[in-house]
Amino acid sequence: MFNNSQTYRVCKRKQVSYLRVVPALLNHWTLEPIIVPLQQVTMIEAIQLTKFYDNTPALTEVSFQVEKGEILGFLGPNGAGKTTTIKMLATLLLPTSGKIRIGGINIEENPRAIRKIIGYMPDSFGVYPDLIVWEYLDFFAAAYQIPIGNRPGLIDDVLELTDLTVKKYDLVETLSRGMKQRLCLAKTLLHDPAVLLLDEPASGLDPRARVEIRELIKELKKMKKTILISSHILPELSDFCTSIGIIEKGKLIVSGSIAEIERRLSASKVYRVTTLDSSERLEAHLKSIGITQITQNDGFLQFACNLTAEEIANLLSSLISHQFRITSFIPVSANLEDLFMKITHGEVS
Repeated sequence: MFNNSQTYRVCKRKQVSYLRVVPALLNHWTLEPIIVPLQQVTMIEAIQLTKFYDNTPALTEVSFQVEKGEILGFLGPNGAGKTTTIKMLATLLLPTSGKIRIGGINIEENPRAIRKIIGYMPDSFGVYPDLIVWEYLDFFAAAYQIPIGNRPGLIDDVLELTDLTVKKYDLVETLSRGMKQRLCLAKTLLHDPAVLLLDEPASGLDPRARVEIRELIKELKKMKKTILISSHILPELSDFCTSIGIIEKGKLIVSGSIAEIERRLSASKVYRVTTLDSSERLEAHLKSIGITQITQNDGFLQFACNLTAEEIANLLSSLISHQFRITSFIPVSANLEDLFMKITHGEVS
């Protein structure tokens, strides 16, 4: 659908600027290719990021990285510093201290080159209600300096990807909030960015619109985009995020895969057991062998322990030998909401 366009350093008379090649200008400009290292494995790298507003710290020594093709879910209470971090990654704010590299490019040394490879979708954005949908996208395609002959095809591509083709000739003001969110994402994708920074893309949407945005992000994942997404819709992030970072009061508390974070937070593993026999009898048996963290639910029993895999296998064999008719015995992974509530305290910076 998209092809990474080559970026050029454009020189004329001793002045240097950066922009996409426009064929009509080729007779007037001398072109020298820039090598933008999009084969870079680490696409987003934040090192000891600190941001002060006057004397108030908004962010304190935040460090993380996102590898190529990964999706980082950036979580935190309101006022934790998520938007400040994303704005710095998008070159809209400079850090007070610390470093940022996008695609291997230092953000302070070459912000223009970074803007060529990122797509930023803010948490609140303005649309132009008196424009038709295709006009809105054409306006931003022009702002991205995409050649006029290439724009119709690109606009059709992003409309198809965001399922807005049937709205191509509608006024922007007639779109639902969910459609406007998808239109903003379509605008963000016009220049085929390798890195996407999505700040609360599902904020304020109804359940159906949230599902549509989630499916869109899954499609972008298949396209090998590197994505940082902040959201409060925690259960849905676990469907597509390869890792998460939890920030509170301007500090990154923990980052890694959900499984890694769960292991760090608790030595105990939770198991869920269903049986055709009495749950009370099963509970009594487990307590008799030293397992005490047991809860009964409708139709199943859960217990927590720190047994090894071999010891768990022996436990299951023991239950069967004691004539328990076990229909399922499975480990239970912590969900994102459980981890979030366990780690955070609702504090803001």
